[in-house]
Amino acid sequence: MLSRVANSIYWMNRYIERVENYARFVGVNFNLALDLPPDVDEQWEPLLIATADHYLFYKYYEKPTKEDVIHFMTFDKRNPNSIISCLYEARENARTIRETISKEMWESINTFYLSIRSTNPDNFRNMDHMQSYFTDIRKSCQLFHGVVDSSITRNEAWHFGRLGRHIERADKCSRFLDVKYFTLLQDSGTSGSTLDLMLWTAVLKSVSAYNMYRQTHRALTPMNIVAFLILDKLFPRSIAYCVRQAELSLYAIAGSIPERGHTNPAERVLSKIRTELEFTDVEDVFKMGLHEYLDKFQTKNNEVDNAIFDMYFGLEKGQSQSQSQGNSQSQTQSQSSGQFKTQWMN
Repeated sequence: MLSRVANSIYWMNRYIERVENYARFVGVNFNLALDLPPDVDEQWEPLLIATADHYLFYKYYEKPTKEDVIHFMTFDKRNPNSIISCLYEARENARTIRETISKEMWESINTFYLSIRSTNPDNFRNMDHMQSYFTDIRKSCQLFHGVVDSSITRNEAWHFGRLGRHIERADKCSRFLDVKYFTLLQDSGTSGSTLDLMLWTAVLKSVSAYNMYRQTHRALTPMNIVAFLILDKLFPRSIAYCVRQAELSLYAIAGSIPERGHTNPAERVLSKIRTELEFTDVEDVFKMGLHEYLDKFQTKNNEVDNAIFDMYFGLEKGQSQSQSQGNSQSQTQSQSSGQFKTQWMN
C-alpha cells in the first residue's frame, strides 16, 4: 500500500473519531446541566482546557460562555479541531482515496459533511434543539464506523483505519476524565460531594458507559469509574481496550506476532504502553494523581503517533515531521501533495 493512501485512511478515521468525541465533550455539560442544583452555574471553560483549545479560543472570544464555547467547538472554521473543520479534513482524505475505500464509505462521509456544512449556526444560538443535534452527530459517526466494519476487507487499509480510530479514542477518553479534574478538583470542598458524583455520572453518560458500568459495579465511586474507563479490557471506549486494539492492528500491518516481541519502534512504544496498563492498578493511578497520570498518558500516546508517522508515513530521516495534533491540539494535518514520499510498504 502507498504510504500516502495509508496516511489518508489513518487520518480519515482519526478525524471522524474526533468529531464524535467533540460532540460527546459537549454532552458532558448537557448531561451535567440536567442534574445541577439551581444555585450552581454551568461550567464550559473546562471543556476547552481539557482539549487544549483554550489558547486559541481566547484569541477570538472574551469569555467562555455556553453559546461561544459550543460555537467554537462545532462551527468555527478558525478552530482546526472544531467539528466542521475535522469533518472537512476527513472528507478530503476520503476524496483522495476513493479508489481504496468502499462506495458506501464515501457516500456516508460525504452526506454527513454536507449536512453539517448546510447547518446555520445562528439557528442554534437559542440552544432549543442543540442536545439532539449533537446526538445526531454521534449517530452519524457511529453509522460511518459501522459502514467501515461491514464493507471493507480486513487488509492493511482496514487496520490503518482501526489504528487511527483507537489511538484517537484513547486520547479523548483520557481528556473526558480530565474534564472532571478541571471542573471540580480546584475546589477541594466538592470532592466526594453529591455535586462531585453528578459530574462523574455525567462523564460516564457522555462516553456511553453508564449502563455498562452499572452492570459490573454496584456503587458510583470515583475509584471504580476511573478503573472502568482506564483499565477495563472489555469496554470499547476504555483506554486499555483502545490501546490493545491499536496494538493488534499495528502488528497486523507489519505481519508480526505480538507474542514474539516488537519488530519496529512504533510497535515497541505502543506495546510498552499496553504492558504498563496491564500491570497498573487503580490505586497506582490515584497515588500518582489522576490528572498527572492522564497527562503522562497523553504524552505517550502522542509518541505513538509520532512513531507511526516516522515508520509508515514520514519522509527521509531528518526531514520527517509528525502530523500528531499533540498536547496543543492546534496543528492541522498537512495534505500537500509533495509532503509524502511515494513508497511501497512491505
